[in-house]
Amino acid sequence: MQPVRLFLLLATLGLAAGGQAQDEACTDCHDLQNTPHEAPAIAPGDPSRANGYPAGAARFEDSVHGDMDCIDCHMDVADASHEDGAEPVDCAACHDDAAAALASSVHRSAAELVGMAAECQFCHGNAHLILPSDDSASPVNHARLAATCGDCHANPDVVAKYGINVVNPLAAYRDSVHAQAVHDGNGGPSCDNCHGSHDILKNSNPDSLINRANVPATCGNCHTDITDAYLASVHGQAFLRGASDAPICTDCHGEHRILSPSSSDSPVSPTNQSLLTCGGCHGNLRLNEKYGLAADKVPSYADSYHGLAAQAGRTTVASCASCHGVHDILPSSDPHSRIHPENLGETCSDCHAGAGTRFAIGPIHVVQTDREAFPIVYWIRLVYLVLIYATIGGMLLHVGLDFISKFRQPALRAMAAAPSSGRVRMNRGFRISHGLVMLSFPVLVWSGFALSYPDSWWAWPLIAPGPDFRGLVHRTAAVIICLSLLLHVLHLAASSEARRCMLQMFPNLEDLREVIERFKYYLGLRKEPVHSPRLGYIEKVEYLAFWWGMIVMTITGLLLWFSDFMLRELPSWAPAATTAVHFYEAVLASLAILIWHGYWTVFDPAVYPMDMSWLTGHSPASREWERGERPSPGADSGRQDDDRPAH
Repeated sequence: MQPVRLFLLLATLGLAAGGQAQDEACTDCHDLQNTPHEAPAIAPGDPSRANGYPAGAARFEDSVHGDMDCIDCHMDVADASHEDGAEPVDCAACHDDAAAALASSVHRSAAELVGMAAECQFCHGNAHLILPSDDSASPVNHARLAATCGDCHANPDVVAKYGINVVNPLAAYRDSVHAQAVHDGNGGPSCDNCHGSHDILKNSNPDSLINRANVPATCGNCHTDITDAYLASVHGQAFLRGASDAPICTDCHGEHRILSPSSSDSPVSPTNQSLLTCGGCHGNLRLNEKYGLAADKVPSYADSYHGLAAQAGRTTVASCASCHGVHDILPSSDPHSRIHPENLGETCSDCHAGAGTRFAIGPIHVVQTDREAFPIVYWIRLVYLVLIYATIGGMLLHVGLDFISKFRQPALRAMAAAPSSGRVRMNRGFRISHGLVMLSFPVLVWSGFALSYPDSWWAWPLIAPGPDFRGLVHRTAAVIICLSLLLHVLHLAASSEARRCMLQMFPNLEDLREVIERFKYYLGLRKEPVHSPRLGYIEKVEYLAFWWGMIVMTITGLLLWFSDFMLRELPSWAPAATTAVHFYEAVLASLAILIWHGYWTVFDPAVYPMDMSWLTGHSPASREWERGERPSPGADSGRQDDDRPAH
């Protein structure tokens, strides 16, 4: 045995000495200590990368290959001269498993398509400087891997050359919670956790980690409990049954740019979740028809108090997840579902303390056109639509005929510019109340409809400052218009002339006769125009409609403002009914003011461009002539102060 042992020892020493001698021969030309021998140059424009190390940061002996001899890799080099050059190093000689995985990967298949693919040095760097992956300076270190992949995948030329579908995943990933976790050292996932390392496959490959069928399992490697909850949910069960449209993790959270739910840009943020993310499927006609889902859930939520507040940017309002859950969404028939009838009280109590005990729970997804499910709201909508069409249609017909008849009277139009007689039409008390209405009513209309149509360009100034700003503006305007009404009542109480004037506002038979005679004139059945009384049906219609609108809008507005009181004291159908009345009454009032009041004070040829009595208190000469108070443009009927409002 001694001769054998001696032979093996001498052979080993001889090989070591030979390797050392070989390395020393290499270093005659290649200084591996201070200036590492460069790998073969890569043609410009190819998806290669620099080795990623600062100058002098690493040496060959510090690398993972530092204890190897040159000929371990450069096995074809027979002598120091190697005049015929050196063959490319075959990393597979040692790393056969990694090479086999790479050979079947998308990186290797790219070579078949365009003639070039990612080589080992593209990711690991210069072969003489490769560091362990747990070294913070390594290009494949967990904290640096995204940047390494981004050298190619964030390069527009590379993306275009290889037909990569995702344009810049690196920028998206850097915004994500995953990248933040990696940066903070909390073990967040990087590219290889989701895509693999050497064995990266196309997402269309059934074995790919990011194939749609494998995404929940891939995410579940980190999010175990969430994945278990998802697989037990209605979405997860549909996914397991093979429903190709069943949502998976990336459908809701995104892929590379996964943001915190608290971020306003996240698809699962409170403001985006219901209408954009959940609504992307549940508001899709094709999917609803395919799977037999109710098509009215998204629009009915959007029209509800919760939906309108969410669209206005309020983050604390109930979203889909607030009631249905997040990953653990179950059908309402499941006893564990948050929306099971036995659990609704607890679910609603998350926001409304005492729900189901102190007050009844009403419907959430109210469909105003569903007569059987929501009869009260259905009839409110129907009655208001008839009222709006009839009222506004009648007003349009009336002012249209009046405009045509006056447009044929140039003398009347010319009289609009004549000086007023000085007769007081609106005294100071009426003008102050009217001024407050002029200030508050347009703001009420603007801020009110901005809640219903928050995406409109004209709503932006109210929505942009934040979710509470629009509501503050609306309620402030509501207080001002109520103050105007209070001042008006106090004025009536303090002035006997004002009270006598208001008594003339009650309709009578003279109003009916005036309407008949006016339309006879409009239709050519009467030659002479009708002289209106000082307070005719035109003024009475507007004044009484204003009172009606104020009463309805104030009551419903207060109920919506103090919603907890409404939920506690009124039936469960009251919130939906109150919302419907408030909206449709607002539509009716806005159109009536625009058409009726707008015409008689602005667009009427007799006063155009404006009846300034709201400011001066005096009617224009043409209006006095219409009322029989001024026989001709040059006549002066004298001055008479009274407390009579303008229409």
